[in-house]
Order: sequence, then structure tokens, then C-alpha cells
Amino acid sequence: MSASIEKIRNIGIIAHIDAGKTTTSERILFYTGASHRMGNVDEGTTITDFDEEEARRGITIYSAAISCEWKDYAINIIDTPGHVDFTAEVERSLRVLDGAVVVFSAMEGVEAQSETVWRQADKYHVPRICFINKMDRIGASFLRTFQEIERRLVAKPVAMQVPIGEGSASTGDPFQGVIDLITMKALYYDLDTKGANFEVREIPDAYLELAQEWRGKLLETVAELDDQVLEQYYETEDIAEEDIHRLLREATLRGDLQPTFCGSSLNYIGVQPVLDAVGTYLPSPLDRPPVEGTNPQPVKKRGPVSDAVISRSPVIDEPVCGLVFKIQTDKHGDLCFIRVYSGQLKSGSRLLNARTGKKELISQLWRVHADSREKVETDCIDAGDIAGVIGPKEAATGDTLCDIKHPILLESISFPETVISMAVEPESSADRKKLEETLQKLSRQDPTFKAVPNEETGQTIVSGMGELHLEVLRNRMQTEFNLSVRVHKPRVSYRETVLAAIEKEVEFSRPSANGDLYFKVKLRLEPFKGETPLSIVSQLKPDAPEALDPALQSVMMETLKMGAEGGGQVGFPLMNVQFVVLSVASRDGETNEVAVEAAVSEALHACIMDAKMQLLEPIMKMEVVTPDEFRGNIQADLSSRHAAVHNTEWRSDLCVMEVESPLSQLFGYSTQIRSLSQGRASFSMQPLKYAPAPPGVLKEMIG
Repeated sequence: MSASIEKIRNIGIIAHIDAGKTTTSERILFYTGASHRMGNVDEGTTITDFDEEEARRGITIYSAAISCEWKDYAINIIDTPGHVDFTAEVERSLRVLDGAVVVFSAMEGVEAQSETVWRQADKYHVPRICFINKMDRIGASFLRTFQEIERRLVAKPVAMQVPIGEGSASTGDPFQGVIDLITMKALYYDLDTKGANFEVREIPDAYLELAQEWRGKLLETVAELDDQVLEQYYETEDIAEEDIHRLLREATLRGDLQPTFCGSSLNYIGVQPVLDAVGTYLPSPLDRPPVEGTNPQPVKKRGPVSDAVISRSPVIDEPVCGLVFKIQTDKHGDLCFIRVYSGQLKSGSRLLNARTGKKELISQLWRVHADSREKVETDCIDAGDIAGVIGPKEAATGDTLCDIKHPILLESISFPETVISMAVEPESSADRKKLEETLQKLSRQDPTFKAVPNEETGQTIVSGMGELHLEVLRNRMQTEFNLSVRVHKPRVSYRETVLAAIEKEVEFSRPSANGDLYFKVKLRLEPFKGETPLSIVSQLKPDAPEALDPALQSVMMETLKMGAEGGGQVGFPLMNVQFVVLSVASRDGETNEVAVEAAVSEALHACIMDAKMQLLEPIMKMEVVTPDEFRGNIQADLSSRHAAVHNTEWRSDLCVMEVESPLSQLFGYSTQIRSLSQGRASFSMQPLKYAPAPPGVLKEMIG
């Protein structure tokens, strides 16, 4: 595929799960000639859902890149997941795309993940067009879905088509085709050719009034975009076709309007007009602002370090720079997906990784078609294009690869915090090293997957965006890496503290083969609020008669420190406590290291075991975002989890609650909140503090 930059379109297909993204992508591949067969999601035969997990589950898990040509446009398409657990795939795709096609189901309308992906597109200022799919299903409504786009997404869709009929054959007036509101013609698609051929007819009389009404709305919207055209519209009540396309394109690029189409991808109706709209209304790389970054190696001038913004335009005579937005495992080496923003990316070249400061080899360039690929014949990729690269060894998602002599660091990709964790360990100790290597690979490929060894519990805690996310990754360990793991619920890392001071005096006296041993020490264990969770001090004065030899003093304090770090009554680390050495007594010839260690250890243990201990549990700070209609159920559930809502505010039509909750009560919460809100609420959390745990928890642990 070779095209001038103004004819390149980098687009994403985004939507809620089951809205028909993958089926729409399959039709696009067929009509553009990139595929000679049409896959079926239910049969697991689609081109873009090529992973075994995707085929088995019938959902998109990984964003798939495909390249195709339509008329004189070169189109790079990324089919993204719709499930909330894999929303990071949408995030990193939208970061590098120029435009998007948002697919809605005419039955369900605007759904939870529809709102999420729309907000993500807003975040990156991505122009978009809308496709109301599944017009042939029972309960389908073009008008209701169109109005929900306006109301729930606070968007400005403009209808380019209206349907001829709605619903299935059982409705009496089934969906048959679409009416083009610009040409005012009816389009009927031929099922025998799987929609490749379609017939242009006059609008049926029964739909003429409806079409004229919607065309009037279209013309009024367009006329308001230009004073001269508005004047012409008042005079003639019509607008020239070229003016309609020009003004709609300008408004779409600004994000002011979203041209909206309808059809049924499954039944081959209405996909080609969407392809036409991609070329007509969505931006080329030239229509997007120059990409901006900073110098990763700032040079000191006469004053502060220079951090001036550097820009790169999408032209081949500028220094090369590109952003790695996805890494995919490959038997020949990891495949890095790169969006080239400026210059030419050439095979065999070495580029600077602006994050690490190291050079990366670009050994091979590939055009990627889901699970297949073809080598780039010219051995170079021009600015504005997307390609797969083999060669970089240390590149991670969000890294900038750039000209060594002209470094630039582009803004990386931000991802939401993980919301669910579990503990994993290998089936056998021999696989421990393999597990560590596998988790490192998965973390590099998936930026929302975290793996952290927990030294306190001896477990490896893996975190992700949801239970499905972690289940899929666990299956990948087994199928791709031949690694069997045991999965456990992670153990909450409690802390222990004391409620009141306690003093213990221990006199250690014991005969031994080498002479008598003697040492006496008095310790106090007390509550403490300081910068460190654990404090150890001595009240002994260096010049006092009972002062210890400096070497034995050091042994005493080190023994005390090691013992205190061993934990409290239940074995959890001590927190907000202080050990104080009040007094000591020694005897010449009888007090040595062994006697000091024994006496101090016994006194410390006595303080801990006789103290009035309190268990502290980790408290998480949460932000819960929900539509108002689910607020009551969510608040009731939070109350049952001993969570406290400290503040409530409104963002548009969403209720945002600031919550503090014990971590022990939050396992499985991501699943529960989706169940309570039909998938429309979300939350994020982070550690806040430690607070007293319910008394019953400590009693249960002590037994």
C-alpha cells in the first residue's frame, strides 16, 4: 500500500461490546478486497479476532491492525475491544489514530462502554463518525439511538441517512435499505453478492416525507456553519452537494459534528457509505496538528534547563520520530506497532529510544493484516503511516523512537490503574524462574497488567483491569508459555500496633562451659507517632557508670532492631511503635554478645506478647463514578463493605463519590459494581492509610 499522505486514513473501530465492531471490520475487509472471505464472530472465523481466546469467547480482546485500500484512500484500521476489562487497548489505539468510527447497536442504543470510548476519543480530540448498526434486529430504533447519542454523550450527530424500515421481518416493516439524505436516493443491497452490489432507486413514497424532514435538519445544520452558505440556503432552500461535503468535513475535523450512518453489518447493508465517509470526512495525518514533545536530553543554557516544546510535522524531510503503541509476541521477536509522525522509518536503521536513552535497531518493517503480514517492499515507512517493526529489544508501550541527532520525547500513553489482584505461584519450584520471565513478558506487552513479588507473604501479586482480564492472561500462560500456575486470593498485609505502654525487665543469668553469662535489660514498648513506623532508642547515657561497652551497645541495638522487624503477636510488621532501652546491668567477665542477645530477645518478646496489641488494616481511597440512577444501590453496597463516603459531586450527569474503604472488603468489587450499574459505573483506588481493623479479625488470627 503506497499512498500520498493526504490520502492516508488512520482510524479505529470503537464501541460497546456486541455492538458489531468486528463484523463491521470483516465487511470492510471484504469490500476493500483485503479479504476474500467473510468471517463470522459466532463461528470464531473472523480475521481480526484471530486469537484462540477471542474465537472461543466470541469477543475482541486485543486490538487488531489491518491495512486496506478503498477507492484512492489507504486506510489503516484498528479493531478495538468493547469489554471494559480491555479498555486500555482502546486507550493506546486512540492515542495514535487520527479518526474513529463509533458503532452503536440500534437495539441497546448508547451503552456503558459507548460512553467510556467516547470520553477516550474526547481526551485525544479524535474526530469521529457514527454508525448505528443492527437496524434489522427486533427493537431497533434509529431515532431513539440518535437521540441518546445527543443526550448521553453530549454530542452533535448529524444524520446522513435514515433507514427504510426497522427491525426484523416479524415487525411488519422490516429494515430493507437506507436513504441517502444528500443525493435523496434509496440504496438497496444485494444479499446474493453479500452486499458488494447495491441498487440505487427512488425513495419509496411511504418514506419520502420522513426523508425530506431529515434532509431539512441536515441542511439547517450545514447552513449554520457558513454565513455565505446560510444566505444561499435562505434564498434557494438548498445547498450545493460540494458545499455540504466541505462544511461537514471542516466541522467533523473540529469535533463539532459527527456524521451519522445506519445499516446492518451482519446482513451486508450500509457499510460502503461508511467507507466513503472515512475518506470524505475523517482527517488525514496532514489535517491533525503537528505532534509535540520535549527534548529528552535537555541542554543547560544560561539559566534553567531548557524544556522548550519541540514539534514535528508529518512530512518526510523532517527528522524521523514515532510512537510505539502496542507490542505483540512473535516467534521471530516481539512485533512493535509504531505510528510514524515525521520523517521516514527505514529498515536497518538505528533510532534513539527517548525514554531509555539507548539505541534500538529497526531490522524489519511489516504491513500487518491481523494475524498475517507482508514485508514492506520499499523498506521504509513515511510520516503519517502505521507499521509493524521487528528489532527493538527494550521498547515498551508509549516509548518514542526518534532520530539520534534530533531527539524528541513525545507524550506517552496514560493507562487506568489496575482494579483487581490475585496471587500466583508456579505448580513446581522448578518453574519459578520461568514464571518470573513470563510475567515480565506479559507486563511489557500489556501495560495494564502488573506483577509484583510480595516479600511479606512470599506470593507474586498480579493485577489487572478485571477478573476476565486476569483469566485471559492466566490462560495465555498455559497455552503460549506452557506454564501451569496456582492462583490464590491475595493476603491482605495487615500491621500491628500497641494501645498502651508496657515495660519488661529481664535478667539473663546462666552458667556455661566457658564461664557464667549475665545481662539485665529493661525495655519499654509504647505507642509512637513519627516519620518512621518503627523507632528504637536508648535512654542510656554514654558516661553513666552502667554504660555498656560500645561494641556490646551496638549488639544490643541491632538485636532489638532485628527482633522488632520480626513482627508482632500475629507476625505482621509493627507500626507506630517505639522500643526504649530504659536501663541495663552488666558484669565484668560475664557479659558478652551471647548474654546481651539472649536478654534483649527475651525482653522484647515479653513486651510484644503481653502488650495490648491492635491490628491495623490498609484503607483505600476510592473514586466511584456512577449515573445517578444507580447511586442508591452502590451506596448501600459500599455501606455493607464498611466504606465511608466523604464527598459527593457532579460531573455532567455523573455522580462522583470520594470513598474510603478497607482493602479486605474490596475483593470482587469490580464485578459487583458492574452488576449493580449494568456496567455503567467505574472506580479507581489507591492506598491511603492504615486504620484499626475490627476486633474480631485479630481474635480470629490469634485463635
